[in-house]
Amino acid sequence: MTQIKTTGPKITRRQALSVAAALPLFTILPQRAQAAEFTYKLATGQDPSHPVNKRAQEAIDRIRTATNGRLEIRLFPANQLGSDTDLLSQVRNGGVEFFNQASSVLSTLVPAAGIVNTGFAFNDYEQVWTAMDGALGKYVRAQIDKVGLVTVSKPWDNGFRQITTSSKPINGPDDLRGLKLRVPSAPMLSTLFSALGASPTPINFNEVYSALQTKLVEGQENPLAIISTARLYEVQKYCSLSNHVWDAYWILGNRKAMDRLPKDIQEIVMREFEKSATDERADIATLSKTLRADLQAKGLQFVDVDKKAFKAALGKTTFYKDWRGKFGEEAWKLLEDNAGTLA
Repeated sequence: MTQIKTTGPKITRRQALSVAAALPLFTILPQRAQAAEFTYKLATGQDPSHPVNKRAQEAIDRIRTATNGRLEIRLFPANQLGSDTDLLSQVRNGGVEFFNQASSVLSTLVPAAGIVNTGFAFNDYEQVWTAMDGALGKYVRAQIDKVGLVTVSKPWDNGFRQITTSSKPINGPDDLRGLKLRVPSAPMLSTLFSALGASPTPINFNEVYSALQTKLVEGQENPLAIISTARLYEVQKYCSLSNHVWDAYWILGNRKAMDRLPKDIQEIVMREFEKSATDERADIATLSKTLRADLQAKGLQFVDVDKKAFKAALGKTTFYKDWRGKFGEEAWKLLEDNAGTLA
């Protein structure tokens, strides 16, 4: 009979099986991890190294711990689950439970979300956060809620947007004339650059690098954190610090998916994403101070422009009047209460 070798007295296989049968099952078999009661997806368009994804993952980890594993959220960065416009559809039909979306793109579904992108409205972050953590932010969240989406935290920071080009530096508004410039699928940004004489070309973000590389467009506009993490400096030569638009990120949830979660889990989700919103804002503030030197070291040439000249040129068009009419007096007043009178 085959025997099992041990360091002590030899026992037979029959004896070993007899002993095993007398032991509780959990002492023999490895314990399986408890399966999550809810498994959701969070999709973003940003590179994994972007603060949005780092802070989102931290929130996800805290949520898993705080719910004792009942809610498992899986992060899919860098447009893995589709382009910005694809994800907007997916989160509405429930294919994706959570996603991160910029106000500029969200405005195609919720027009009021685009009011924060009004050209040259905000001068600094003091104005931005007073508005977004106050009445204007509350107004925008209410409009988002009407389309069946849930804002699971206060807005995150996408940053002030800057103009990059490969063909020539943009020193003033006249340099924009005829420039073929990539913009997101966002009416506000298209009309802004059309008013300044450029030729805006809407392209989804996952196609931006190749569009710049193949010269389909000469330039694009994005915050410095995106220019860095998406390595756009590899296919662009100049960066004009125009601060032409501030943009928010919203962590949004499908309403039905959120309602399926027990109340205590909903509260944990909102609490932890709220904390990560604060942390991500601090990250972007830090990067805003350091990225210029980092990008210069990688070959990007910076141009300090007179922002007032751009705003004055815009004020000579019907841009502000047209958008005031589209947003309505209530929303426009909330914007001007924080940004000041816009011509």
